[in-house]
Amino acid sequence: MSTVVALGGNALMRPGERGTAAEQLANLRRAVVALRPLLAESDRGLVITHGNGPQVGNELIRQERAAEEVPPLPLWLAVAQTQAEIGALIAAELRPTVECELACVLTHVRVVPDDSAFDRPTKPIGPFYGPAEAEQLHRERGWVLSPDANRGYRRVVPSPEPVEVIELETIRRLAESGAIAIACGGGGIPVVRRGDRLVGVDAVIDKDRASALLARELRAEELVILTEVPAVYESFGEPGQRELRDLGRKEAEALLPQLAEGSMRPKVEAALAFGGGTLITNFDALADALAGRGGTRIDME
Repeated sequence: MSTVVALGGNALMRPGERGTAAEQLANLRRAVVALRPLLAESDRGLVITHGNGPQVGNELIRQERAAEEVPPLPLWLAVAQTQAEIGALIAAELRPTVECELACVLTHVRVVPDDSAFDRPTKPIGPFYGPAEAEQLHRERGWVLSPDANRGYRRVVPSPEPVEVIELETIRRLAESGAIAIACGGGGIPVVRRGDRLVGVDAVIDKDRASALLARELRAEELVILTEVPAVYESFGEPGQRELRDLGRKEAEALLPQLAEGSMRPKVEAALAFGGGTLITNFDALADALAGRGGTRIDME
């Protein structure tokens, strides 16, 4: 039985950082230390997924500013680029700490072309902007920007529902062999099926939803979602916020309307979609959460 661990953006970039390779490697070094309890059990099969919201947004900015000299690439290829970039960084920090095989799987994830998400962008990417700068970017570049967790505005792009992990069997074989697989980076490269071809589409799939699909298809024992906060909160950000330690299916479903759409809601939705035991926490609280002393555990029973 394998475990799927979904790394949030704070595994690589902290607030106030520029996202240099050195900063991301230093953050991953701390993350690997926190992951040791799970790495010690990697002989059961461990699959690591990760987000790419800050990185793919930065990649698009690079392309826009260099567009007069180098043709910009579509969003789906920017997802592919950052998937490889982040996978290489994670592997660089993991290899000295584990004895098992480790492989990065460039993963494509199929979506359906008529998903309503293409008409309603919700997935935040890139840096935070103030209200005036956000208005200017909307006016000059046509970006859709939305408030994000009371920290400013971020560009939002379509985030369709994942329906198939194309490289599933490759990932399964790696996990069953006891290797660590790094897969579904950034939610996977979004593709649609047209005849006998897979064609890239411009979107960023939510990495938690893609991780839930992967965990369900792998029949994983557990899904661990690592984010910026130590647990799921009721009335998050308000004076009466309350940490929630254990949730059943009905409690999790009832909580969804009050959760932020681009932040915690997809994580709880991912737990529900997975249908098995899910732990939501952050790196600092992971050890306590694995021991049952912290985090939010969602069980379907």
